[in-house]
Amino acid sequence: MSANGFPRTRAGAPPRRPSLVRASSRRASLVRASSRRLLLVAGALIALVLGAAVPASAHAALLRSDPAEGSVVKTAPASITLGFSEGVLLSDDSLIVYDPSGKQVQRGTAHHAGSAPDTATVALRPGLRDGTYTVAWKAVSADTHPVGGAWTFSIGAPSKTSAIPKEQQAGGGPAGALYGIARYVAYAGFALLVGACAFLTLCWPRGAGLRVMQRLTVGGWAALALATIALLLLRAPYVNGGGIGGIFDLGALRSSVETKEGAALVARLLLLAAAAVFLAVLFGPYARREDPEERRDLAFGLGAGGAVVAIGIAATWSAVEHASVGIQPALAMPLDVAHLIAMAFWLGGLVTLSVALYRAGAGGLVIDRAAVRRFSRIAFGCVCVLVATGVYQSWRQVGSWHALFGTSYGHWLIVKVSLVAVMVAAAGFSRRWTGRLAGRAEASQASASATSAATKSAATKSVVAKSSAKPAKPKAAKALAGTGGPASPADDPVRAAQLARQNAAVAGAAARKRRDADPARTGLRRSVLLEASVAVVVLAVSTVLSGSQPGRAVEEQAAATGGAGQAVPSNGGQVFAQLPFDTGGVKGKGDVGVHIEPARTGSNQLHLTVTDPVGNPENVPEVDLNLTLTSRGIGPLPVKLRQTGTGAWTAVGLQLPMPGAWQLAVTVRTSAIDEVTVTKNVAID
Repeated sequence: MSANGFPRTRAGAPPRRPSLVRASSRRASLVRASSRRLLLVAGALIALVLGAAVPASAHAALLRSDPAEGSVVKTAPASITLGFSEGVLLSDDSLIVYDPSGKQVQRGTAHHAGSAPDTATVALRPGLRDGTYTVAWKAVSADTHPVGGAWTFSIGAPSKTSAIPKEQQAGGGPAGALYGIARYVAYAGFALLVGACAFLTLCWPRGAGLRVMQRLTVGGWAALALATIALLLLRAPYVNGGGIGGIFDLGALRSSVETKEGAALVARLLLLAAAAVFLAVLFGPYARREDPEERRDLAFGLGAGGAVVAIGIAATWSAVEHASVGIQPALAMPLDVAHLIAMAFWLGGLVTLSVALYRAGAGGLVIDRAAVRRFSRIAFGCVCVLVATGVYQSWRQVGSWHALFGTSYGHWLIVKVSLVAVMVAAAGFSRRWTGRLAGRAEASQASASATSAATKSAATKSVVAKSSAKPAKPKAAKALAGTGGPASPADDPVRAAQLARQNAAVAGAAARKRRDADPARTGLRRSVLLEASVAVVVLAVSTVLSGSQPGRAVEEQAAATGGAGQAVPSNGGQVFAQLPFDTGGVKGKGDVGVHIEPARTGSNQLHLTVTDPVGNPENVPEVDLNLTLTSRGIGPLPVKLRQTGTGAWTAVGLQLPMPGAWQLAVTVRTSAIDEVTVTKNVAID
């Protein structure tokens, strides 16, 4: 040992000066701090995205109902029938009907009307009295997402109601939040598993022998497996709107396994068992093979088997989510599988490359230029596949420019496209750094090997020279050892192990210094880290998109309900609402225009006009209007109208007690037997 406490390895000098060690530590600390900042930013964005995603939006949109929502019918209907934008899965309590006193009046259980999977109907008890009835419904859409809601209709005339339907929390609450988190973890685990395996088999086979690469890949497998189990256990409380205690209900779990989503999750677990065998071969026989022909044969088998497993796992998503319903499902599902595989290759490969650039050098194996270039070419192909399949899926789910800019799904899609554009820009910098990357790692390793060999040779010659100059004195050495004097490292295993650890630390620091001395490699590490960080957020946005109602379905629902689902905003202190109607009789078509001013709480003035299909004012035998603030349980409030001219009515001093989205319900009667009620939401400030 030297005076300053460092082990002497050559001519009594310490192997590394403290100042160099401190400088290397400072550089490593700066790199770690920069990485932590990027990860914190990515984590904050993920929390924001997932926080906005709960509860999940509806997918099967309610397009029509008989009786219509908010309508007033003269005689009691024999049944309630709902029509959806896609097929739905019903349970016994999917349709509950309450009379004005809050008692259930449905007869039997909900079922599909005829053989139409996009309908739900339930019979009503005979002899129902007049008043307002409440319909509470829930179902599971064909893309496995739960939907639910409540609405009212009246027999004879509207009345007060004390019905308080069970709160529909399907897809929400703690179970919904945990389900959303598990879905994100499943996507991330899939991307990491597939991307890392592809990177290690196609781009950098030598990396399969590194412990850090093995831990990363197995981590992706474990994340996907645990998330799949969590999704299976949470499926029942997520769909039924119950608490998380429902995960212990074995009967509900059995029912979940029998559904399409449950079967897909079970299939995913079986495929993950096959993936475990794939990983055992990849990190066992394949990583240890030295013969090129044997490695090539094994790589072919791994590639074929891995492709089958990856496609199978991706299909467990495509077969049950957006791609499986709507228009052109036979084309959409295979394209969605290609989209998922390309996403996993690119995003998971980016994370693997980032870890290889930052951590692999510490293991004595620096990733080479050829491996980075191979991944760059594969990533470019993945981006092309993502763009082509993404454009098709966007058209299929959005359908119009209005839906792109006017729906929540469209907004999230714009966010995703913007983030992917940032990733592509960062990938451009990565490709430029890859082009500049010199093969300094191999040269440095060769130089280090040569230096080490020369040092060992010089040390050997020195020992030989000393031995020939000074004959050994075995008796004196034995005497010295017997008196407790200093022993050589070869005679002290603890001292030898300590020197080995110190030498390994010095060699690792020197390797990192040589690695960081290449500016091209440093620039590549930073650009790849930026890509990987944005990729984490892209996965979160993709999770939100898969749990949101497609823009095309939103447009279909708005067209079918006359836009009643969205409140007409106030404009300059007034509201204009247009409600088309069709009573089904002679001259039964036209439009009702409603003008509210100043559209604020307190006293308002309302003007109502009725026109024929070409816009001419037209008198009708009767027109009634009432307002309801559903979110606060206020109403329906009848509006007293006074006719002021042909097709014109006015209500002065209309009192609106609270702000919110008030529902206008206008009943138009065009003959003694032909009438209809149309609804529209308006925003009151």
